[in-house]
Amino acid sequence: MVDRSLFIEAMRHVAQSVTVVTTQGDDGPTGATVSAFASLSADPPSVLICLRSDSRIGLAVGRNRVFCVNVLPEGASALASRFAGRFDADEPDRFGAIDCRHTAHGPVIGGATAFECTVDKIMTHGSHDICIANVTAITNAARSPLAYMDGGFKVVRDEGTS
Repeated sequence: MVDRSLFIEAMRHVAQSVTVVTTQGDDGPTGATVSAFASLSADPPSVLICLRSDSRIGLAVGRNRVFCVNVLPEGASALASRFAGRFDADEPDRFGAIDCRHTAHGPVIGGATAFECTVDKIMTHGSHDICIANVTAITNAARSPLAYMDGGFKVVRDEGTS
């Protein structure tokens, strides 16, 4: 098995789209910044996310069996930080004063490309749950995504442009 610190250091150099996963249920809306999101299949349209099993968002998705993946656009680093919990002491309501549309799957954040999903399977591996879900609705903002790599937010550009 590879050393944990070597794994973490190598993963810092893998760019990821910045997403906010939201869910809606009896306890109201819940949301968190999540980096582990991927397309799984086009037949049927499905995605996967990975959530820490004991996290507020992980527990809520497990209960609600629905979620929405909001792929944040460039310039949305403050939203990413908000949903990562950076401002929870001052603003405990992460959805307060932000542009979002509430759906049965979870809030769709304004300006984000959003995938509304219904959970098909949840598998646990180590500290995280792998949530496989069927996509039931899409909001395609068609904007360049915010990315995260090496401890900071980045923008995506075509190769050869500055």
